[in-house]
Amino acid sequence: MNHLEGIVHKYYRDNIDTDVIVPGQYLKIHDHRELAKHAMEGLDPDFFKKVSDGDFLLCGRNFGCGSSREHAPIALANCGIKAIIAPSFARIFYRNAVDGGYLLPIEVDEETCRQVENGNRIIVDTLNSKLVNITQGRKAYDIKPFPKIIARIIEAGGLINLDPQKLLDT
Repeated sequence: MNHLEGIVHKYYRDNIDTDVIVPGQYLKIHDHRELAKHAMEGLDPDFFKKVSDGDFLLCGRNFGCGSSREHAPIALANCGIKAIIAPSFARIFYRNAVDGGYLLPIEVDEETCRQVENGNRIIVDTLNSKLVNITQGRKAYDIKPFPKIIARIIEAGGLINLDPQKLLDT
């Protein structure tokens, strides 16, 4: 997951919580593809129909706040979202996304969020900590590098796949 390319779906507002990402009435759904049909339904009932595999979600600060439901990153990943781009994330959402190997939480500054538009085609390059906007003539923006331990978990495809010895190797 070092080089991802896709389309941006922009819902730029702060504090999008897990109740909006997956409304409570769907929490009993165990089929991940079925759960995905309700992703972001609290903001956009047609979200699932708009997303293609490999796309990005761009939102405001504190994305994924609220209850600690793992359903949120599972639903987003299973509808095709590969990364969420935001200035900041709720801590539990961030770790659920990374530890489960579901999707990447990409942190950028607020100016980047304002400049990248809905429908833009972008590349996220985690090796060079860059977001490149193809639609805007390959304009590049900085992304916050992952801490070493988070990068190792991402490389392994989630915490369950990580060799415990790699946690000790620093």
